[in-house]
Amino acid sequence: MSNIVNLKITGAESAPGGSIDGKKTESVENYEKPLQQVMNIIEHVVVWRDPYTASHQRRTTNLAYAIARQMNIDHNVAAGIRAACAVHDIGKIRVPSEILAKPGNLSRSEQLLIMEHPVKGYEILQTIEFPWPVATIVLQHHERIDGTGYPYRLKGPDIRLEAKVIAVADIVEAMASHRPYRPALGFSVACQQIIRNKGVLYDQQVVDACINLFAKREVEHVLDGIS
Repeated sequence: MSNIVNLKITGAESAPGGSIDGKKTESVENYEKPLQQVMNIIEHVVVWRDPYTASHQRRTTNLAYAIARQMNIDHNVAAGIRAACAVHDIGKIRVPSEILAKPGNLSRSEQLLIMEHPVKGYEILQTIEFPWPVATIVLQHHERIDGTGYPYRLKGPDIRLEAKVIAVADIVEAMASHRPYRPALGFSVACQQIIRNKGVLYDQQVVDACINLFAKREVEHVLDGIS
């Protein structure tokens, strides 16, 4: 099985004594090998538990990183986006598999159970010392600009940029792909969704970057890791 995320942290050597979100970077390269091992273990656990979620995380990670590059986000911040996105649904391992794979509509209680996955993911990831705020990013990836997201109904300024990037990549991949309860809706529908909710649910700059990828016809290739 190939790794879903390459944790090479670029630019660290040129910034001795600097920081990533307040953390020292002078020895950040020491994180790479153990972190890659941790990420590989997490990937295997998710594949074993729910192959659909594993595929979704891989494709969403490819798109989120491409959006970050399109936005010219700092290399180390982009690396944090890639790392967090690769495990953004890890909390779903706490959700019964019959709910995750249910072909019909979910009951309200089942929906609420799935909506707990960012918190469950945070609880799992906060025990791992990453050089980025991975646990917090995962916790916030379902928050929305207008405060209608979950779990804490945060609003725009209180949501991390990394989480805003993952939010857009997440919805685009989910809409463009087959889900247990519906067929794929396609890229056109996904594009319309993020444009319609730009500045409302989703960050404007992130949406613009994603739309630029659509315009260049790169999204399909990016999702499959071809480019």
